[in-house]
Amino acid sequence: MKFGVFDYIEGSDAPLHKTYEERLELIKALEAADFYGYHLSEHHATPLSMTPSPSVFLAAAARETSRIRLGTLLYLLPLYHPLRLLEELCMLDHLSGGRLDIGVGRGISPHEFDAFSEDFEQSGTMFEHVFNVLYQGFTRDRIDYSCDRFTFKDTPVVIKPLQRPHPPFWYGLRGDHGPLFAARRGMNGVTLGPDDRVIRIMQTFRANWTAHAAERKAFGSPVQSPHVGVMRAMFVADTDDEANRIARKAHETWFENLAWLWKVRGTFPPIAIAADFDQAKAAGTLVVGGPDTVRRILTAQAERCGHNYLVLLLAFGSLTHAQQMRSLELFRTEIMPNLRAMNVETASGIAPVAAAS
Repeated sequence: MKFGVFDYIEGSDAPLHKTYEERLELIKALEAADFYGYHLSEHHATPLSMTPSPSVFLAAAARETSRIRLGTLLYLLPLYHPLRLLEELCMLDHLSGGRLDIGVGRGISPHEFDAFSEDFEQSGTMFEHVFNVLYQGFTRDRIDYSCDRFTFKDTPVVIKPLQRPHPPFWYGLRGDHGPLFAARRGMNGVTLGPDDRVIRIMQTFRANWTAHAAERKAFGSPVQSPHVGVMRAMFVADTDDEANRIARKAHETWFENLAWLWKVRGTFPPIAIAADFDQAKAAGTLVVGGPDTVRRILTAQAERCGHNYLVLLLAFGSLTHAQQMRSLELFRTEIMPNLRAMNVETASGIAPVAAAS
């Protein structure tokens, strides 16, 4: 199994420049702990994210690190002009020394689209158009593409990414569409939610990966052995009591930030993670405790779900920088070694193999 971190970089009472500096320190610690990747979200007009331009922050992280892969989960493609994003991604791939991972999606918040005066009902169509232009730009020297929103006629592509033909794409495995789209395009996939939901989605993704091998080859995906990932919010402290005491408030604060814009608009976010701390723990989407407890829970989840990539939400809500770093250190020394040998990919790159007991 490999390990990554998913991050929102929420707003707080702390000075924003201090938040950025502390997060860069955390990313450097992730690299030292041999984490595979760091994945940043994109959100707008909400305290859930203080990195509405994820490329800017990832460029800073690229200059502070040398091995950990850096990317998004995800770029909101309908909100971008595709040529500008293409050139930005190529720059970022070079600035990172070829460590860029490109998570893409259409988004789930109509309220964030409203902030840009964009029609959320058209987000699926616009996602397809922007993605198609990105793919042309990565694989051709000229772009020729036309839709209702933009037209490219023999547009030169003068900057290419360092990774060829392009950096790996990542996609959120949601519903029926996500696992199929990701498998057909040869994308790495990450999902979230309770174990039964995760198992169902991963089984669908793996079945589609096998069924659409020819289409994926024609697409030219650089991904031969996909990351099949699950996201879990996690906090580890020296004891269960301490962990629960700290994480309860942190989870409450995180969900307040998550739901803030939705509630302002009189709605509620459609997310497969409970707002209630105890319900989230019971569902397995939030893993909290001392090292023994967290090791036991994450091991059991890995055995049930078979994911080969564990994506942790380490920094959330009211957790302080010191608490985040301590949680990471306990995970690195007390938990990570046990999980590393689990669910290793086979030669086919799709079926996991559990560690021997």
